[in-house]
Amino acid sequence: MGPPGHHHHTGWIRSSDFSLALATDEKARKQLEDEPFGKRILFTDRDGWPVTEVIAAYRSQCTVESDFRQMNDRQVDSFSPMFHWTDSKIRVHTFYCVLAHGVTRLMVREAKHAGLDMSVRRLHSTLGQIEETVLPYHGDRGRPPARRMLTEMDPFQQRLYDLFGLDKYAPKR
Repeated sequence: MGPPGHHHHTGWIRSSDFSLALATDEKARKQLEDEPFGKRILFTDRDGWPVTEVIAAYRSQCTVESDFRQMNDRQVDSFSPMFHWTDSKIRVHTFYCVLAHGVTRLMVREAKHAGLDMSVRRLHSTLGQIEETVLPYHGDRGRPPARRMLTEMDPFQQRLYDLFGLDKYAPKR
């Protein structure tokens, strides 16, 4: 078929009857590139493992790799560049980053068991928004007495606060 209103005398379609314009929707292309799809082929030497175990092991490896990427995210953990650091300082820093991340993963797991399914990032930001405030009072003489207390929490923050027993770390006076 040719362009509208164009009639052919023969059954042949000549290339001079058409023009082809090619354009790429960059936004749509970027979305496709960002979206993981397709097939994954897993190779394993664990011949005795059931398929479900192989898949579970693969997925948990992906989780660990993702966790290590997150350790380099300054908003989550501070595994920041270490210029001019000694080997022992780097080892200690690495140890407490891995330890902190392990504790955070356990907290995410505990929260999930309590019906609060959330990411490490969301756990950090939710707990990070619980703040302490200091209310000074005017006393008769000397330094004014102050009362330390936590700011008001939303119900979600309160559930996490109770779940992890954070009351024992909260200011008491």
